[in-house]
Amino acid sequence: MAKIHMILQGKGGVGKSFIASTLAQHKLAKGKKLICVDTDPVNATFHGFKKLNVRKINVMSGDEIDPRKFDDLIELIAKSESDVIIDNGASTFVPMSHYLISNQIPALLPDMGHELVIHTVITGSQALLDTLTGFANLIESFPIDTLFVVWLNPYWGEIEMDGKRFEEMKTYLDNKSRVSAIIRIPNYKADTFGKDLSEILQSKLTFSEALESKSLPIMVRQRLNIIRKQLFTNIENVAAVLA
Repeated sequence: MAKIHMILQGKGGVGKSFIASTLAQHKLAKGKKLICVDTDPVNATFHGFKKLNVRKINVMSGDEIDPRKFDDLIELIAKSESDVIIDNGASTFVPMSHYLISNQIPALLPDMGHELVIHTVITGSQALLDTLTGFANLIESFPIDTLFVVWLNPYWGEIEMDGKRFEEMKTYLDNKSRVSAIIRIPNYKADTFGKDLSEILQSKLTFSEALESKSLPIMVRQRLNIIRKQLFTNIENVAAVLA
């Protein structure tokens, strides 16, 4: 049985492609075979990671899903014996979610012997309310047996509202039973760890590529190695859901 990991969130620039690439790198580091797909027609960031061999499938035609292109994606999933990671853009969030539900894809995948895992991200500052709304909409739209993984990304600011952390917010408490796992992205110091991470993401480099690069200073590579270990450990902590 393969797991089909879909990263969905209606707010752009919150780290969906970072999550997709980190999850892919963790699975590859474990020696697992993997199919990576980028369906973002506007910002195909995930596709830029050449080391991950990400396939680009534009499922959109204007503002709507192109049924034939979507069929190609489902055919790819159906034939896969490996896990699949699919990064979806902000512009495809609404049409993709609607199309998945209206075509009963969450029910179809188990019939194929696969399991669907929806990953979404919550981030702080001005995007907090938007990402909380996106999370709530996904929970409401997908069947009750769908696995949900929530990533907490503090890059834009602490994830808190009225002194409450995510786990204390009403949006989470109302949907707690639907969340299979929470993964925290550490809050990295902007001028050191954060800067190093941002630069390799902009260059579309995997951690392995960066750590093997002699052009990077020793301490940059050391910090990136620490980041990789932290992220992989946080993923390992919820391995029962992701494996």
